[in-house]
Amino acid sequence: MIEEKLMSKKKPAFPINSKLDAYLGKYSRKIEIPIFYEDLLRFSGSIAVEDSEGNDTLWVRVYYSEFEREEIDSSLKKVYSILHSDGSERILEYLNIDAIDYCTFGNSKPFRIKVRNILNDNYTHFYVKKTDASRVYGLELEHMLSPYNLNFLVYKDTLIEEHIAGIPGDEFINEMLPKCTASQQAQLAKEFVKFNERCMIRLLGDMRAYNYVIVPVHDFDHVVYRIRAIDFDQQCFEGKFKVYLPQFFKENNAMVNLVSQKLQKNSVEQYKIEERSIVAKRILSSGNRIKRLINIAKTDSISLPENIERLKGELFDFTHDMEFKKADTMGKILATALDFVKRNYEDMSMKQIMEKRF
Repeated sequence: MIEEKLMSKKKPAFPINSKLDAYLGKYSRKIEIPIFYEDLLRFSGSIAVEDSEGNDTLWVRVYYSEFEREEIDSSLKKVYSILHSDGSERILEYLNIDAIDYCTFGNSKPFRIKVRNILNDNYTHFYVKKTDASRVYGLELEHMLSPYNLNFLVYKDTLIEEHIAGIPGDEFINEMLPKCTASQQAQLAKEFVKFNERCMIRLLGDMRAYNYVIVPVHDFDHVVYRIRAIDFDQQCFEGKFKVYLPQFFKENNAMVNLVSQKLQKNSVEQYKIEERSIVAKRILSSGNRIKRLINIAKTDSISLPENIERLKGELFDFTHDMEFKKADTMGKILATALDFVKRNYEDMSMKQIMEKRF
């Protein structure tokens, strides 16, 4: 049996148009920063970064000339202050840039900046990437439609993203999943069903195990696991519907098997309905903000014509909603998908109200 290849072509980067740029300014995502992605490419050397067991992480630690390093460190400290504080310089003397790492794997080729507070040795990371409209739409939709808020900045061709803490999905599956108790595995199965549904609804693709993290949360006498996306490059681009369903990636087979082993069919359906309802409530509570974003996306060019044609056809086959056939941009397909979820939630809520009334 030949495994289906879900993704074959590298996704191009799409520019931020004037409407999206204005949107980012309105919601304080567009802020002037003192350093750009291109500036960090001027490194003079690098060494491979290995994990604790000596395996190549696909990241390299980069080095700059002494003169440039001083300027770059100062600018990165200011970026940290803008991202996490009020942008003032009074905290800069307490910060140190411990490392600048560069990843050549994947579309975004990010720089990962490690910032340490010299007073207490606490540290955090942030990322510097090339701006891509797909990624910006993905970040904004994650901020509004997932359980998690996201902090990021855009200025010209540079995107600054905060670090999303968690255990990489592939690492968790290989090393920690086998050690989980039966109840923990059942809870993980539930979370994967909800994560799968959430990605499908908002058309976030390529959620292979290394593109999301598992976040353990201690709750009284047990640990609850959450799944968070960390890569938003494949927002509304691919034409294959399966790309937007994490269950179809071989890297997630262990999670899919967990669902089949730990959950009954009725439970899976229940969790899907729960997630659709939660997303619908978030759409409604996001009000004008999400309306503005979707209206901009409707006229934006963030995919290829052949992808648009294929996806709207497959979504029509899945939902039987004629509105998908009318869509001629990825933004309109996304708008139809979100409206489908919201409309069905509102129709069901009204039906329940009427049944109680009569």
